[in-house]
Amino acid sequence: MKVMTTWNGKRLFTSVGDSGYPVGMDATPKYGGDGKGATPMELLLAGLAGCIGIDVTMILDQFLGQITSLEIEADGTRKEQNPTGFTAIELIFCVEGEIPDYRIWKAIEMGKEKYCAVSDSLKADISFKLILNGQEIARP
Repeated sequence: MKVMTTWNGKRLFTSVGDSGYPVGMDATPKYGGDGKGATPMELLLAGLAGCIGIDVTMILDQFLGQITSLEIEADGTRKEQNPTGFTAIELIFCVEGEIPDYRIWKAIEMGKEKYCAVSDSLKADISFKLILNGQEIARP
């Protein structure tokens, strides 16, 4: 897998991977950018949420008709000193539908432990929370 990243002036970059879809990145004004793209750290959280989201929907494929909505909120905590990488990330799965919570928890656990290449690539502690039909559901 390769990604080509091109500088577009100041702190603005565009990356294109094998899929051919461009992704714009920029620094915030605090770091000399113009905020014309997602920050690399936002993209890292998005990549994690997308990766485990794909895994969870693949694992739950036969039950997807029972899910009316699925959103994943990624909340990262960063070190205060450089490099300011993530030390902890919480993924909150907000699911609506008529699906048993144990199936979702099992899919989340399988995604993290067995399939999600992004979570496997990170040093941060990753935790999960499940909100099913508006109620927080504890891990069994």
